[in-house]
Amino acid sequence: MQLLVEYLENYDPSWGPLQYKHPDDSGFDLRAAIKEPLIVKAGTHALIPNGVRLVLKADDNAYEIQTRPRSGLAARNGIGLVNSIGTYDYGFRGEFITILSNWGQNDFIVNPGDRICQAIVCPIVRPEIIVVDKIDTTDTTRGVGGLGSTGAK
Repeated sequence: MQLLVEYLENYDPSWGPLQYKHPDDSGFDLRAAIKEPLIVKAGTHALIPNGVRLVLKADDNAYEIQTRPRSGLAARNGIGLVNSIGTYDYGFRGEFITILSNWGQNDFIVNPGDRICQAIVCPIVRPEIIVVDKIDTTDTTRGVGGLGSTGAK
């Protein structure tokens, strides 16, 4: 499998190429491809372009690219992604854009070139969708229990 990368006009070459920072990393960072600092006010979100188009070249289309929050930004500043994990389908050919959310108590400044999320290539499974009259809820020990049914401790 290969990942084709097109750097768009808003991607500054001085930021360097997309890369895995460590040999055992599962993801690579995407940057804020903006021209000037952007303030994401506490309790709000912003759409931030990443300056790249990414295309997977694989034998089949059973893959997606997911974007995920960076743990350091989350731990230190309450910064995450509105959709928690962003999904870019195999056939998507547009610019990657991060929906950055500020759940922290302070405004957060995003500077040009900041690493704002990470991207991971993931396999997907597409089961056949079959409509049935009724789902058997007695064939597991959990049944229909959810939303705290297993207790707090």
